[in-house]
Amino acid sequence: MNLPSHLGVRDGHLTIGGLDCLPLAERFGTPLYVTDQDRIVTQFRRYREALTSRYPRVQVLYAAKANGNLAILKALAGEGAGADVFSSGELHLALTAGMPPEKLLFNGSSKSQRDLRLAVEKDITVSVDSLDELHQLDLAARSMGKTAKIAFRVNPALDIPTHPKIATGLATSKFGIAHHLIPGAYKEALRCTHIQPVGLHCHIGSQILDLEPFRKAAGVMMRIAADLVAMGIELEFIDLGGGLGIPYRHGTEVAPTPDEYASVVVPVVNSGVEALGITPELWIEPGRTLVADSTILLSRVNSVKKAHKNFVNVDAGFNLLIRPAMYDSYHEVVSAQNMDHIPEETYTITGPICETGDILASDRCLPLLKAGDLIAILDTGAYGFAMSSQYNSRPRCAEVLIHEGVPALMRRAETIDDITATMRAPPWQS
Repeated sequence: MNLPSHLGVRDGHLTIGGLDCLPLAERFGTPLYVTDQDRIVTQFRRYREALTSRYPRVQVLYAAKANGNLAILKALAGEGAGADVFSSGELHLALTAGMPPEKLLFNGSSKSQRDLRLAVEKDITVSVDSLDELHQLDLAARSMGKTAKIAFRVNPALDIPTHPKIATGLATSKFGIAHHLIPGAYKEALRCTHIQPVGLHCHIGSQILDLEPFRKAAGVMMRIAADLVAMGIELEFIDLGGGLGIPYRHGTEVAPTPDEYASVVVPVVNSGVEALGITPELWIEPGRTLVADSTILLSRVNSVKKAHKNFVNVDAGFNLLIRPAMYDSYHEVVSAQNMDHIPEETYTITGPICETGDILASDRCLPLLKAGDLIAILDTGAYGFAMSSQYNSRPRCAEVLIHEGVPALMRRAETIDDITATMRAPPWQS
């Protein structure tokens, strides 16, 4: 198995950020998410350098939905990142992390009145998803005596080679406005009294390993940009979204690099803006490629059971990592304390949740495992803890961040008291 550079093996043990995983598990308990901050920063810089070497004005917006821990947002803010936020909560976290309002984009297909008013109050540009939302935003801005800056989210109606649940650029997707209707939407925006169109936005999906859809989407965006410039709209930015995937299957899967991505999309943008005589900022929204492989999920073996399969029952389930159950996603699993042992047995890794679908990995050839052993599930930094839950009344686990070889909690483990903290007895039960 090919491990990324921030993971390693020392004395037969898996390491992350130079630290042995076994002492981390002993100190902080399991299950445990462990993240290498330096890996995230390295990935961010690769994006920034790939784009700025080809285009003069670039802004990288982190897709906060991938992993919304405040410590991660602060690390990226320190590098100059903005954020694509999908809720009032993500907006609050991004601002708390120190990201300036002008580097945020409030995205989403179903924003509430509270969301819209918050965006106006904080001077956040809104990616508008429908004409209904446009008029609601105009009304909110007028009532507050302000002008809302907007982009419309374009649905480019492309075939996206990824799981259908995360393909957002399909014609049938709930996201965005059909590309051929976008010029009309901007004309409607110009008729609004408290709306200022300043950008153009699209996002075609997630975990995409083929660069051609990104090139096609950029082409659609530049054709629309030409229509908007012709009607007198001054574009401050063109946002191509995110979606570049990672190689979850180490050794057999290959993912494009940020440099390869930039080499495909930036020429399309350059050609378009030069023909139009404009120099808008180029925005992109990576999420998974910044944080996914930065993180592992450590889990302790509770028991091993031989049935129609060899089941390894561990203390992490889909309450902490739902991707395998939700998307049939693949994550590499390793024996964190026996990295130098030869695989001898085929195991199916299952969690403690009362669902047949609580399977983290099926039919994996691993060294012999026994109760008390430590396993690591790789590439869990994106949509791992971010999609976790308290199902079966299980408190969520701790998260540890490593920076320059020093580990620290960035989220403590929950307790039963945390689960019951928001519960209230109705008056007839008092």
